Amino acid sequence: MRTAPMVYPLERFLRRISGGRKGILDLAGLPSVRITVAGRKTGIPRTTSLLYVPYRGNILVVGSNWGSRQHPVWSANLRAAPSATVWRAGEEFEVTVTELADDERARAWQAAVDFWPGYRMEAELSGGRRFRVFELVRK
Repeated sequence: MRTAPMVYPLERFLRRISGGRKGILDLAGLPSVRITVAGRKTGIPRTTSLLYVPYRGNILVVGSNWGSRQHPVWSANLRAAPSATVWRAGEEFEVTVTELADDERARAWQAAVDFWPGYRMEAELSGGRRFRVFELVRK
């Protein structure tokens, strides 16, 4: 059974009835951000809600896609953009986007798994796909 098909409609519903203030992660007590970034093909702003990991005073997001074998579309858009807009805890701000690689990615991945052990399970479900890991730094 795939979790994502159940989560998306519930997320949209919660966002609609709360005026965009609450989503599934908020109800679970997990830190979440909404990231808006231009679509890499259309240029149309796209917004998604994500679990985030506090990391070095910045925001770390992981493209787990609920353990799917494909990368999430938001990660391809973020990969193509030098900046994005983040909404967190009632505040909106601009960030620079860096996809982490090599040793820095390994350190960030460990921090992410320490923070949310579910990432390890999602990595197994994905068949070993290497998740994209991004650090978002407030401008």
